[in-house]
Amino acid sequence: MDIGALLTTAGNLMLTGMIGVFVFLSLLIGFVTLMSKLVSHFSQPELVTPTRTPSLKAQGVPSEHIAAISAAIAQYKTNNI
Repeated sequence: MDIGALLTTAGNLMLTGMIGVFVFLSLLIGFVTLMSKLVSHFSQPELVTPTRTPSLKAQGVPSEHIAAISAAIAQYKTNNI
């Protein structure tokens, strides 16, 4: 075989491979899009309840401790500022 025939064969093989990959990826994108639409159409939306962060009172910190900490912070601020 001469170089021209080899280049022609290589070009045909490359073009065939590129077209095959393009068709495969196009079909894959189409099927994924179709499945996404089908799943979103047939699935029921779940109700999400917001979670609440518990306050310090709900965690059981006594109000005397909170008052003592607040007094200590206030005393620190008056002495050091």
